[in-house]
Amino acid sequence: MPLTLVVTGLLTGIGLIAAVGAQNAYLLRQGLRRQHVGALVLLCAASDVVLIGLAVLGVGAAVQEWPAFLDVARWGGGLFVIGYGLHVGWRALRPGEALVAGAGGRQISLRRALTTMAALTWLNPHLYLDIIVLGSIANTHGPEGRWWYYAGLVAASILWFSALGFGSRGLAPLLSRPRSWQVLDGLIAVVMLAIGVGLLLGG
Repeated sequence: MPLTLVVTGLLTGIGLIAAVGAQNAYLLRQGLRRQHVGALVLLCAASDVVLIGLAVLGVGAAVQEWPAFLDVARWGGGLFVIGYGLHVGWRALRPGEALVAGAGGRQISLRRALTTMAALTWLNPHLYLDIIVLGSIANTHGPEGRWWYYAGLVAASILWFSALGFGSRGLAPLLSRPRSWQVLDGLIAVVMLAIGVGLLLGG
């Protein structure tokens, strides 16, 4: 059971994180330039670790006060994940958006790089919606199970940002093609729909 929860958390986390967006584009761009990659990867992963952890704790406290919240969270989280899967699936049917990153550019300071990444991460309203949903889903697995699920989410964040940042030079030719993101979006859509249906069925 713990391993299943970790894997489920890992897949859900990858599905939500691996999207064409400003945060990923900036990390890929800096990876291509080989500028402050380690610090940026650490900032992105640490942000997820802290924010998701706080969400798990916060939702857990709400469950203690209102046990029925679990049912609300299960249905709300399930519908959200299914909706997200449908959205990504629709995007996969309409390719044309590529993750563009430039390999040129002048050297920027570590402070500027971290400030820019922090803004792209923490000022993104979709981040907080995803965090709340993940915290809610985690708590549907019980007091102990939620932390195994959380471990999977943390692993997903670390793996994705590390691969994108440190493997950017190898990934760039692939991610610069819309077809590659179409295939990735298709896989994400299937995973999200399966997880969402599982939540609605009480699995």
